[in-house]
Amino acid sequence: MSTPARPARSRNPFSRPKDDGPRASLKQLMPYIFEHRSILIVVIILSVIGAAASLAQPLIVSQVIGVVEAGRSLGNLAWLLVGLVVVSGVISGYQHYLLQRAGTGVVYSSRRQLIARIFRLPISQFDTRRTGDLVSRVGSDTTMLYAVLTQGFVDAVGGAITFIGALIAMAIIDPVLLGLTLLVVIVSVVVVVALSGRIRVASREQQTKVGELAAAVERAISSIRTIRASNATDREIDAVDGVAKEVYGVGVRIAKISSLVVPVAGIAMQTSFLVVLGVGGFRVASGAITIASLVAFILFLFMMIMPLGQAFGAITSVNQALGALGRIQEILDLPDEGDDDAAIAARVGRPGTASASAPAIEFDGVEFAYPDAAVIERERAAAEALATEALTEGTSAPEVVAADAARLTEAQSALGRQVLRGVSFAAMQGRRTALVGPSGAGKSTILGLIERFYDPTAGAIRLGGVDIRTIPRAELRDQIGYVEQDAPVLAGTLRDNLLLSSPDASDADCERVLHAVNLGGVLDRNPLGLAAPVGEDGIMLSGGERQRLAIARAILAAPPILLLDESTSSLDGVNEQMMREAIDAVATGRTLIVIAHRLSTVVDSDQIVVLEEGRVVGVGTHSDLVTEVPLYRELAKHQLLV
Repeated sequence: MSTPARPARSRNPFSRPKDDGPRASLKQLMPYIFEHRSILIVVIILSVIGAAASLAQPLIVSQVIGVVEAGRSLGNLAWLLVGLVVVSGVISGYQHYLLQRAGTGVVYSSRRQLIARIFRLPISQFDTRRTGDLVSRVGSDTTMLYAVLTQGFVDAVGGAITFIGALIAMAIIDPVLLGLTLLVVIVSVVVVVALSGRIRVASREQQTKVGELAAAVERAISSIRTIRASNATDREIDAVDGVAKEVYGVGVRIAKISSLVVPVAGIAMQTSFLVVLGVGGFRVASGAITIASLVAFILFLFMMIMPLGQAFGAITSVNQALGALGRIQEILDLPDEGDDDAAIAARVGRPGTASASAPAIEFDGVEFAYPDAAVIERERAAAEALATEALTEGTSAPEVVAADAARLTEAQSALGRQVLRGVSFAAMQGRRTALVGPSGAGKSTILGLIERFYDPTAGAIRLGGVDIRTIPRAELRDQIGYVEQDAPVLAGTLRDNLLLSSPDASDADCERVLHAVNLGGVLDRNPLGLAAPVGEDGIMLSGGERQRLAIARAILAAPPILLLDESTSSLDGVNEQMMREAIDAVATGRTLIVIAHRLSTVVDSDQIVVLEEGRVVGVGTHSDLVTEVPLYRELAKHQLLV
């Protein structure tokens, strides 16, 4: 739940907002554009032809006027003029198609790069970034690049040709009138350049706010059942609406700044036209130029001002795109897991050879502390949950703010606190090792370190005697099956979920593992069988069914090592027994590392590792630990196992 909104401060819409966001330059934009250089070359050639056809029209009109004044026949001049108009129209239409196509290609290219980078980011980045904001960068920010080609950059290239051609023609017709025209143009250009920087900053701020809005909506939708059950719907609507209002405010500011840019071209054109008409009429009367020359000059004036307006529009479009590109580049510039693998390999060295006699997994003096930002973000999320609970119970807003502040103060003091302290134990190959201890003892962190979601801050973790930091993550994870505590299920079908880690498995194999974890009923109740949808986050399955499906997925992959984090916590007694039998069957010849709060599920493990506050306080069998480790004995007493 968001903290209560602060009173809005008065702000000058034309003042420069604080510029502390990511920056992007034209140099970073060019690769996206040049990726479609073949289309752009065709567009530029067509622009040259179109500009030539347009520039020829005033000259033909001038000749028509001269012929009419002389009383001669027009001949083919009229048809030539019509032909030039048609050619200009056809070229313009084809250019429009090519630019739309190239613009769509730029968006696709940027999305492809961004998606690939996001999906490969280190897990620590997802601890500190909101899902909705990342989604917004893929959707909203990349769309902004579309306007660079369709409304801006290439239009300006074609316009520049027309502008220069018109400028040369006007200089030939009457340098005096051209000088007066350029004076007006220079003033308008100065105004646009002065405003363009503010548009870029405001656009970047707008895209950031759009990301915050997407994150707020994603957070609310993902928790919609809790929100409804807490009668907090109206409060959540108000909270999200507050973010939407901020987006609206920035959009209005951009509109106000743009409102100064848009009329500049119109004002320049009107002023130039009036000056040329007045001074030009005087020069015609004095005999300095002819009426035909004045008409041609005015037509060239319109041709010069029109691309000037396109250039102003291009400046606005490019600056808005650069604001969005800054947010895209911020993600693209982050190192991914592959970069991290390469850096670590260069520092640690090549992997050794795994030994059949070495422990499957060995922790040697491992210490670990989550990145500072990750600690703060987790505590911030906990503070939001605390605020939601407090408001649900009717606590006043000041108390909620105080609760938030207290929680974040606690988070600040937690920075640098070790989650694991000198953890050492060995899980032998083909054996079952259980991790037990109070909540927060570091059990799930151990599994995350084995998967290399993070690397230890000290000590070493070995797989078959080889430091796992020297093993590429993809190779490491091929050897490990991991069932998380919250048993996530992906939107899609039963088959989609099972094939996630075993894409080549047959339908018969899928059905076999589903029956092994007592999910045969899920197959039977839907005529679609394996094609039955599971809903968003597996909502069409019960909590126990989601957990069993996650375990079935790991069993189907049949890796040498299985990591099970509270894998039976949501199961009743009957399903727990069936699950244990299924795990026992697949565990033959494999290494299991199991986390459990219910000691009854792990008492028969080959060894049990007892953790407390990030330290190993005991290793042994159930009978050994009951007599030797007070913490384990206390846990066993509470669960009536002694």
